[in-house]
Amino acid sequence: MPSIYLSPSVQDFNETILGESEEYYMNLIADAMVPYLRASGISFTRNNPYDTLSQVIAQSNAGDYDLHLALHSNASPENLAGMLMGPDIYYYAYSDDAEEAAEIFEMNLKAIYPEPALVTTIPNTTLAELRRTRATSLLIEIAYHDNYSDMTWIAENIGEIAKNLVLSITEYLDVPFINPD
Repeated sequence: MPSIYLSPSVQDFNETILGESEEYYMNLIADAMVPYLRASGISFTRNNPYDTLSQVIAQSNAGDYDLHLALHSNASPENLAGMLMGPDIYYYAYSDDAEEAAEIFEMNLKAIYPEPALVTTIPNTTLAELRRTRATSLLIEIAYHDNYSDMTWIAENIGEIAKNLVLSITEYLDVPFINPD
């Protein structure tokens, strides 16, 4: 049975433009992913929102996962606050498997994000959840939480985003996507 480590943000201090935290919204998405994961026969372990990033990475590395999926929302640099938009899919630059997974997630997110040209994949060697995890790993910045349009899109599309992410997981793991509805 394929398995993933699901890691929604533990950053309860990152307040979105709508008032709740990044952690709050990423956990809503993770919650909405669970029925799709179960229906598609994918086992998962999920981080505890009270854990530190180091604890999350240690827990992921203690298991034998096919994918480590970190869910975040982004924030623009101060001089561009509220101006940037779009999902960013970060993958470990030296992993062909991570690049393949990122391309699948990019293709699928383009199908649901209002401005598909803004969905990008970004190779990275510095993000801890990419660099320090043993499993193939992605860190997805779903959209910008300091941009009203992006954050509204997240808040109004929790279920659709969750379904899309699990569809991408099933395609990467080469297992059938099963809609529990």
